[in-house]
Amino acid sequence: MKGNAASLGRRIFRLLTRLTPQTFDTPNTPFYTETMEVRLRPETESRIQELAEQTGRAADELVEDAMAGYLFELARTREMLDARYDELKSGSIMPINGEDAFKALRRRSEQRRRS
Repeated sequence: MKGNAASLGRRIFRLLTRLTPQTFDTPNTPFYTETMEVRLRPETESRIQELAEQTGRAADELVEDAMAGYLFELARTREMLDARYDELKSGSIMPINGEDAFKALRRRSEQRRRS
């Protein structure tokens, strides 16, 4: 199951890396064929409308661009996590204990403050 998810994540990442910003903001190009209803908090909707007025762009274009950017970053993060998981599984890197890592960071921080 994890291998399939990792493979899917890599395929999505490769697809998204081929897209350019122009792909998302080409005028008169339909982004999707069906309408999707998204419920937003009033504050969020207000911020989107305000940004739309400031930029002269349609609110739905701003939301589409934001979602496309979010999904792109999500795919990049997934790719990085999949690669790290593969490295851990293969033994090419060794895991560290989280508590030990935080203790070491605190110790170095205290040493810097004293010097």
